[in-house]
This record gives sequence, C-alpha cells and structure tokens, in this order.
Amino acid sequence: MRLDYLANAIGLTMMYIGLVILAPVAVALIYGEYSSVLPFLTTAATSALIGYALRKFVKNASTLENLNDIKKGEALFIVASVWVVFSLVSSIPYLFYGISPINALFESVSGITTTGATILTHYDYPHAFFFWRSFTQWLGGLGIIVLFIAVLPQFAVAGRQMFFAETPGPNEDKFTPRIRNTASALWKIYLAFTILETLLLIWAGMPNFDAICNSLSTVSAGGFSPHAESIFGYHSNAITWIVLVFMFLAGVSFNLQYKAINQKNPFILFKSEEFRAYFFMVLLMGGLITLSFVLNKYADGNFRDSLFQVISITTSSGFASVDFEKWNYTSKVLLFIVMFMGACASSAGGGIKLARWLVVFKSMKSEIVKILHPNAIVNIKIDNKTVQTETARQIVVFVFFYFLIFGLTSVLMSLIEQNSAVGLTGAIASLGNIGPGVAVTTGPMGNYDSLHTISKIIFIINMLVGRLELIPFMVMLQRDFWTLKD
Repeated sequence: MRLDYLANAIGLTMMYIGLVILAPVAVALIYGEYSSVLPFLTTAATSALIGYALRKFVKNASTLENLNDIKKGEALFIVASVWVVFSLVSSIPYLFYGISPINALFESVSGITTTGATILTHYDYPHAFFFWRSFTQWLGGLGIIVLFIAVLPQFAVAGRQMFFAETPGPNEDKFTPRIRNTASALWKIYLAFTILETLLLIWAGMPNFDAICNSLSTVSAGGFSPHAESIFGYHSNAITWIVLVFMFLAGVSFNLQYKAINQKNPFILFKSEEFRAYFFMVLLMGGLITLSFVLNKYADGNFRDSLFQVISITTSSGFASVDFEKWNYTSKVLLFIVMFMGACASSAGGGIKLARWLVVFKSMKSEIVKILHPNAIVNIKIDNKTVQTETARQIVVFVFFYFLIFGLTSVLMSLIEQNSAVGLTGAIASLGNIGPGVAVTTGPMGNYDSLHTISKIIFIINMLVGRLELIPFMVMLQRDFWTLKD
C-alpha cells in the first residue's frame, strides 16, 4: 500500500466531512440553541484538521492530482479507516452533553452504521443533538464514501474500487457506465425518498422537526428517533403505515428502484428474484407472527404491527410501532429468526442480504443433485444469470464467517452479562445493524446503557464489521496486506 495515496484519500474525505458536520450548527441557530453551536464547530474543525494534517505531513500526499490507479487493497483500507476515524470524530458532540466517552463512541458508531441501538436513558436534549443522531444515520445509510464519489472529481475513476469496498455485495452491481454517475443517481433517489417521506409525515400530523429526523433515519434504515418511544410514541396509524412503506423501500436495492423509476414501471421490481424473496418473506413472517397472536390469544397483537416489526428488523431499521418485548414467546422467536434474513443487496439495509441466502440455498441444492448424479453439471443462477463458482464459494465463506463472529460474540456477551437472551439477540442485533434486541434491557423500549464496558466495545466492533460486511476487516487480517510503501 502507498502511504501518499492513503493519506490523500482519507485526508480529502475527512476535510469534506468537516463541512458536512456544520449542518447541525444551522439547526442550533434556527432553534436558538446557541450552546449547541460549539460542540459541532469543534467537531467540524477536528475533522478538517485531521484531513489537513494527513495531506500536509505525509510525503507527496498533497501533490497527487488524482487516485486513478488506486488498488483494491488500498481502497479497502481507505474505506475502513474513514469509517473508524469518522466514528471517533462524530462521537465528540456527545461528550459536550455529558455522555461518557465509551457511551459517546457507542452512540456514534450506532448512528453511522445505521444500527440504531442507543445508550440514552432520557431524551432531554436540544434539537441539534437529535438532528445529529439522525443525520449520521443518513450519511451512513448509503455510504460516506459514496457521497463523495458523487461530488468530488478526485474520485471520478478511483471511486470504483472504493464504491464496491464500501458497499460490498454478491456482485458488483452498477447501472451506469461511470461509477460516479451511479453514485450520483443513488443519492438523488435517496434524497427524493427522504423529502417525500418528510412531507407525508408532516401531512399525517407529525411535528416538522420530528418528521425530518424520522425520515433521515427511515430512508437510511437507521432507527434513531427523537421520540423516546420510537414510532409507537406518535400513536398514529397513518404515521406507522408511512414509516412502514419507506422502511420497506429502504430494504430494496436502490439500483433496482432506479431502473423501475427510470422506466416508469414498478413491476420491474418483481423481475428480480431477490426482491420476490424479500417481498414473500416479509409477508410470510408477518403472517406467521399474526397467526401466533391468534393461536396464543394475544389480544394486543395485529397484522400491521407484525408487518411493521418484521420489515423494521429485516431492513435493520430498528424502529418500533409497539413494545414487541411484551409479545408471546412464539412471536419473539419468529422475530429472532427474522434477524438473520437481511434486506436486499445494494440497499440501505444490513444483515447477510437475501441475495447471499439465495446463492447459499441454491449451492446446497446443487450439491445434493451432484450426490445423486456425480457427472451432472449444475449451474447456480440468479435472475437467469449464472453465478460464477468462485463467487458462490466466496458467499458461502462470507456466511460462515458471519455466523462464526455471531457465535463468538454471543458467547462472550452471554458470559459477560450473565444473560443468554442479551448475548444472543445483542450479538445479531449489532452484527446485523438491527438495533433493538429481543430482551428486556435491550428491547425496543430499553437501551444499552446498563451493559458492561467490554460488552459495549464488542458491540462497537460488531456494528462496524457488520456495516462494512466483514470484507475490509477480513482482508486486514492478512499479513501481506500491511506492506507499506512510501
């Protein structure tokens, strides 16, 4: 890896992030919360100084005009480094509000990874504070690097490697010849959905500020809300359905949605095998949970809340329309299963992704066929396109490592907290960037503040690893990855 390339890209990104961080300052001024100006000015200055120092003091970094020949390993390092550094920087405002360093970092990482797990024990904070929480989710939902690929000419060519390093998936799915145009198109859809949802929530009676914050968190599949009781706290059927629809859209491939919008044909969505699986599984699990309410004679349960929570967890949004911790045991087990589903690839949702599950199950089927017919040639196809053997193998390895990390962290968490429910649901809630777990303390109306410091550190690592989908961190475990060049 070349230090000048790394310093140039990371430094440039952090300098521009410094400008983006000024957005909450405007919110503070609008609401006359002048004491909230200093936290974000300090954070913006810190980010800009880090970027300036990297480009100034690393040899040749500031003289690079472009990064066109950046290598894949360098792109992975840049993406992972930006997320880690931004996590540290974005925790600074929370310190000004009396939150401890470890809790500030937890809230920060939970925000930018769109996990939505919180350590807040009360909601007596200014508007700028809540805007910052939702804004970090909005930035992280589509990808920090993806934003700058769309606007910075320095990333016009090199952006391809960083784009797929930040948004890894079963395949490199782009829908325009130039990756910069793809990034720009994605952000236009993302912004349009955010504005549309905000207007609809205001129409439904939600306060203007809450509508903005909840929209930022919905479209990003984040889950942070300025209301202590999440969406449940607004007690509105219309608001619940609006958020439900936009959460669902956040879990659909933005590339696929672009094609549907561009061709003015929503039925294009159903041509995707992954979307059909996503649509069917959401309805199936929602229906099964509703059935469990009927069979267990749980009077407070209904299909709307079942569907809402299934979509919320599948897309890793983490919003709550009800306190599902009070549901019957069968319903909570079904929700736990949903935590492993994941949304569609190239969406804002987290988790394993349904495209990978399709490949895994088809790989299993092909192996069974080969046992019966050893000489048979069985191709794995998704949307009538053959999945290369190497790609299928990588996906199987990915899923294996995903469950390995889940298993290790769930055991550690269970031992540390002396609570298997917190350990199991907390491990998948953090690794899948879901947010609330199916446990009393970490449930939809609870928080993670009472957890042991070591547990919070494990969660922080899980959230970052889960958001970047393991790949950059797995690569960094290789010794030859760390060979540096001047």
